[in-house]
Amino acid sequence: MINIVLFGAPGCGKGTQAQRLKEHYGIEHVSTGEVIRGEIARGTELGRSMESYIKAGKLAPDQIVIDMIANYVAEHRDAKGCIFDGFPRTTVQAEEFDKILAKNGLKVDIMVDIHVPEEELVKRILLRGKDSGRADDASEEVIRGRLDVYHKQTAIVSDYYSGQGKYASVDGVGTMDEVFDRIAAVIDNLK
Repeated sequence: MINIVLFGAPGCGKGTQAQRLKEHYGIEHVSTGEVIRGEIARGTELGRSMESYIKAGKLAPDQIVIDMIANYVAEHRDAKGCIFDGFPRTTVQAEEFDKILAKNGLKVDIMVDIHVPEEELVKRILLRGKDSGRADDASEEVIRGRLDVYHKQTAIVSDYYSGQGKYASVDGVGTMDEVFDRIAAVIDNLK
């Protein structure tokens, strides 16, 4: 089993690349953002509690996200592998994630960080907002706030995996195929 943490700022292409990796390697794709948006759409208690954080461009509380992931890992421990997209987002989540995986006889194999310059990210997210209708993608102020939160709270997670020798950065600028090839080269080198 291979477990990949797909990492990068909002708008870097994690979701797109995760879908391609899922198809290419036959492994599961776990998007915490999609799970949370699904909870909001269904009007669940979790969804209602998360909605205010998302509208403000803030990160979800660690424990809620950790519990969601723990359930997912327990239910999918026999999968060929998993791509974790949008998790972990804090060092606390990364530490807890290692414990969750270890309890299930698993580990993170690699964190792949898709790097895209900030101005390109803003441009991509605004374009995405026009297509998706997502409120958090339509305001440049909210987008810059999300990027600021990412840089202050999330980017440091790369240090955690770097310290374990499990970090790789790839250039996220280029065609979808070019970025995919860069990510696949990192994964293929693990085998």
